[in-house]
Amino acid sequence: MELTIADGLRATPLRRWPLLGLAALLALAGCTSKKSPEAPALRPAEVRAQVVRLMPPSAADRQGWATDIVAAFSAQQLTPSAANLCAVLAVTEQESNFKADAPVAGLGKIAWKEIERRAGERHIPAFVVRTALLIPSSNGKSYSERLDKVRNEKELSDIFDDFIGMVPMGQRLFGSLNPVHTGGPMQVSIAFAEAHARGYPYPVEGTIRQEVFSRRGGIYFGTLHLLGYPVDYSQPLYRFADFNAGWYASRNAAFQQAVSRLSGIPLALDGDLIRYGSDEASATELAVRTLSARLDLSERAIHRALEQGEQPDFAESTLYRRLYALADKQNGKPVPRAILPGIKLESPKITRNLTTAWFAQRVDARYQHCMAKATGS
Repeated sequence: MELTIADGLRATPLRRWPLLGLAALLALAGCTSKKSPEAPALRPAEVRAQVVRLMPPSAADRQGWATDIVAAFSAQQLTPSAANLCAVLAVTEQESNFKADAPVAGLGKIAWKEIERRAGERHIPAFVVRTALLIPSSNGKSYSERLDKVRNEKELSDIFDDFIGMVPMGQRLFGSLNPVHTGGPMQVSIAFAEAHARGYPYPVEGTIRQEVFSRRGGIYFGTLHLLGYPVDYSQPLYRFADFNAGWYASRNAAFQQAVSRLSGIPLALDGDLIRYGSDEASATELAVRTLSARLDLSERAIHRALEQGEQPDFAESTLYRRLYALADKQNGKPVPRAILPGIKLESPKITRNLTTAWFAQRVDARYQHCMAKATGS
């Protein structure tokens, strides 16, 4: 599992993201986001006022945050229910505490460590790298000076883009890959944003990567990542886990658990049903194959179904329905259709033993607090 500088608490890099229509009105974990025909739609000013009221007291420029959140909901045609608003607010508070360019302690040391790690993999002596980084960068300061003083992920991303483009060794160390994979106030995947840039409502003067680090861009793409796909989870907790681990990771982890129980084969409950970018069968696929006779499905049919693992249609597949019919029968009652993925979070910035479950539970606690405020309970 690849994780690099500034991935924050993101469990996995972008794999493949289905492009769903932004016009869908989406539910958040059992709370419908469809507007009741009896209830008049709130005006933007009313929604902004509600967002300001629900934000934590410590947040600065509350009107500015509320404006960007309302704009994201409007552009994506999402219903601004208390559940949906609280979900966005909870993730933003967890990821950045409402600081668009939140400083990261020791980021310069983290960056140097990553550069030297990559240099070592390519058998480039550390002193050669240090010497190369003494040359002036595009702003006149040396790359070494800028790295020593870097404060946040946006600055670090800009340094790497500059470094890759101007220094021959930058191409050798990083090619065209900026190792800052997530950013902005919701720590959304930059690759996800680039894949879903169509419909972005703001003028883009630079790149989508740069937009992600802005408040408006980070909120827009973070909201899309959080709410931009349909699920029927019984709790918002699982959507928060998906935000960390990837769309449908909670659903797929439960599927893996059911496969493991039926086959007797231990599996990592990480939500990855196939090996993305490889022709080699995953452990999950091999385990499902052992059940092919009971499922009355060919290996080819099993693989085709598992390829839909990051799409909503997987839950309607013959494989999914037949496997759960067997699992429910064996268990004597319905087995879970969603569980928290068992993923350990790894990143140069993480020094504690953190997991996707930890992330989801922390966000859920903030969400519940926000909902209590929204309902006055």
